[in-house]
Amino acid sequence: MKPRGGAGIAAASPPAHAASARAGFAILGGVAATFLGVGLQRFAYSPLLPAMIAAHWVGAGAGGALAGANLGGYLLGALAAPMLGRMLGVRPALRLAMLGVAVCFALCAWPGGFWWLLPWRVLAGLVGGVLMVLAGPAVQVIVPLRLRGLASGLTFVGVGLGIMAGAGVVPALLPSGLSAAWLALAVTSLAIAGVAWWAWPRDLPPPAAAARTQKGANAGRLDGVEKRATAWLLITVYALAATASSAHMFWWPDFIARGLGWGAKSGAFFWLLYGFAGVAGTALCGRLADLFGTRRALLGALFAQAAALALPLFSISGPALLLSTLLAGSTIIGLTALVLIRAREIAGEGAARLWGINTAAFGAAQTAAGFLFAWVYAVSGSHFPLFGIALIAALLAIPLAFRA
Repeated sequence: MKPRGGAGIAAASPPAHAASARAGFAILGGVAATFLGVGLQRFAYSPLLPAMIAAHWVGAGAGGALAGANLGGYLLGALAAPMLGRMLGVRPALRLAMLGVAVCFALCAWPGGFWWLLPWRVLAGLVGGVLMVLAGPAVQVIVPLRLRGLASGLTFVGVGLGIMAGAGVVPALLPSGLSAAWLALAVTSLAIAGVAWWAWPRDLPPPAAAARTQKGANAGRLDGVEKRATAWLLITVYALAATASSAHMFWWPDFIARGLGWGAKSGAFFWLLYGFAGVAGTALCGRLADLFGTRRALLGALFAQAAALALPLFSISGPALLLSTLLAGSTIIGLTALVLIRAREIAGEGAARLWGINTAAFGAAQTAAGFLFAWVYAVSGSHFPLFGIALIAALLAIPLAFRA
């Protein structure tokens, strides 16, 4: 006859192992979703664009318009994601969106000019928005409460990995031709979608149901009016952070290469470092939320973002620019992870909807900032006003975050 204690341990172990495996696979799926949805589909375009202009696929203005159209598609995808999750189911919607990234890359391999590329870049942004909105809450539903901060950070590591892939892999593909580079990205996306195909469990609830089953720790502490006010403060903070992040995201390699005259290789190196910081900093931000609380971690990330923008305004020395790159890379994706956790803490039953609104606000703010910064640069001919505007946005976000 087996001892009762041993039987109890044996009976409890398999469920614990199964839960850990389920959480691990979900995080893998989340990393794949953010890698494809934002990291690769958006940031691989940056090193491809100069080659497209040189090969006369598009002009410089048309290339910029395609980038703006991609951000517009991302905004549409963020708004549509909750509805798609309810209509199709979260698991099918995630699978379909990951396949959509591969299809868009393949269709961009044909040199059909601006009007051929336009719908596919919009569609790529749209499926990216769907992946960003649905993947994060899906992972949060599955992982244990004590690990949600780390899981959120790890989920958005995919964005940093995608930046690194765009900076490191795409230049190596270009000697084979633009069409070959686009097709290689399509095959890579298809392979990653295949790896993550079974990562999502069958019983993933739709966004509304997921929010009802996983209330945040502070969900019951706020009344309706306070909760709505705090939610809108968080949305405003995230939109301001998006505006602040646009200076590095859109202009940092160009600032290093042309603005400072350091050359394209230096610009590519700093962009690769930016992606590396995104990988390490995102996981760190998530873990800090577990250790010190999400609100404190969010405030710390906002202060770090402001410091990243202030540094090039005061010094263009190598160490200052290096530190600015690391802080900016760490916070752009780290803030996303922290806002996801904070949305669950604030909204409780409405967490999935609040996250979708935050993602849409982020996309809208970045789209507006992209056009604003392009105009300011065209008028001033200098990158420094861009960092000044972004710094103002970052500083405005800090007091609002104290109240959120």
